[in-house]
Amino acid sequence: MDDTNILIIGANGQLGTALQAQYPGAQAVDSAELDITDKTAIENFDWSEIKVILNAAAYTNVDGAETPEGRVAAWNVNATAVGNLARVASNIDATLVHISTDYVFDGAEQLHPEGEPFSPLSVYGASKAAGDIAVSTTKKHYILRTSWVIGDGKNFVRTMLGLGEKGVSPTVVADQIGRLTFTSELVKAIDHLLTSNAEFGTYNVSNSGDPASWADITREIFKHAGYNNLQVTDTTTAEYFAGKDGIAPRPLQSTLDLSKIQATGFTASNWQDDLK
Repeated sequence: MDDTNILIIGANGQLGTALQAQYPGAQAVDSAELDITDKTAIENFDWSEIKVILNAAAYTNVDGAETPEGRVAAWNVNATAVGNLARVASNIDATLVHISTDYVFDGAEQLHPEGEPFSPLSVYGASKAAGDIAVSTTKKHYILRTSWVIGDGKNFVRTMLGLGEKGVSPTVVADQIGRLTFTSELVKAIDHLLTSNAEFGTYNVSNSGDPASWADITREIFKHAGYNNLQVTDTTTAEYFAGKDGIAPRPLQSTLDLSKIQATGFTASNWQDDLK
């Protein structure tokens, strides 16, 4: 695949950085270079050589989206801007690759297939579901629904390592269950779908392995880091956020059914292996 025909949007984020490493010849832009919320900026951009649009841009501040300002920003980036991209992708007959989230579901089911009806609990989840709907109107699209993303920069693993370095024994939520998704896994899945000419549509993508809670994942982190003297105490989501204002509701079950993408010949890496 000629990566000079690829446009990476959200280039400076965790996924955008990983995509640039995979596709060094691609054109990569951040919001300063292309404001995807601005319809005029989209219309004036030079799309003449673009055949694949990789949208790694998103408003991901889940709690921030519950504020009046955050609500507007979340819908602007996760829905309106995605609609702009879907429109231009259709006009230029490009393939649009978009990243979705387990937050489009309420977490009532233990395993989420691609066809599960949307049931978001939060503003963030609702805005992402709206973006998914916009992308699905395009003829050539891949929606990658993912969960618990870990990449370069600030993330859960580094936060827990930082606590371990300080000798802190943390209290961690134990009733949210899912699998980590490393950005390397997302990039691998995107490249697989594009190069294998897989059928267009929505695919669940996360690392494989046994689902685990955030508390159990923290125990794995401490084990590999050698913090054997520290204890991880379980708590519930309700207890952890008790008395805190402006907290978005979280889905408790985030495990994604990977059978559809695996049926295309994709082999997912175990999250425990990538964590090491």
